[in-house]
Amino acid sequence: RAALRAVDCALTGARCLLDGERIAYALVRPPGHHAERASFGGFCYFNSAAVAAHYLSFSGRVAVLDIDYHHGNGTQDIFYDRDDVLTVSLHGHPRFAYPYFSGYDDERGTGAGTGFNLNIPLPESLDGPAYREALQRALQRIERFAPAFLVVSLGLDVARGDPTGSWSLTARDIGENGTLIAQLRLPTLVVQEGGYRTRTLGVNARNFFQGLYRGARHG
Repeated sequence: RAALRAVDCALTGARCLLDGERIAYALVRPPGHHAERASFGGFCYFNSAAVAAHYLSFSGRVAVLDIDYHHGNGTQDIFYDRDDVLTVSLHGHPRFAYPYFSGYDDERGTGAGTGFNLNIPLPESLDGPAYREALQRALQRIERFAPAFLVVSLGLDVARGDPTGSWSLTARDIGENGTLIAQLRLPTLVVQEGGYRTRTLGVNARNFFQGLYRGARHG
């Protein structure tokens, strides 16, 4: 029931963008980005962000930016042969990070979707400045795609101290990431994915959205 409600929430957020809102946030549990077309895993049953992206794609091209610590193998699988939805993921390299079998940089799409999937696997130790350098590369690819909408799979497990991650991003770093993303100046749906250090989830989320708001306001 919770997973179905998560999909409903993401679709409501997508509808808000179509109704003219600049930013919408689907604060959902469980996460969804590991759910593929025909399988579930990694705490994920339905891929809420992918459902919302598909819904938005009837009104224009969509970019999905996955900034969870773990590769969004489900989102990649769902859109792997499509050229109207660009999927971009920054994540821990699969040689050490779940899901291990997916997320390599040579996975670029198939058929019509060739070139419309970008994976940026990152090292086990990573700080905020190094992450932002990779994020800039991802954002440049999205700019070239020129989508009408952006769906962000927001993983807060990139933060220092998360039990499922190994990076050292601070709340300030996460805020700066939000500012960079907002500078795309796109109607943006943020769908919550991972993040498991409950003591710091709130402050990290707040910093992300403060950064997103700053970037949108100045854009």
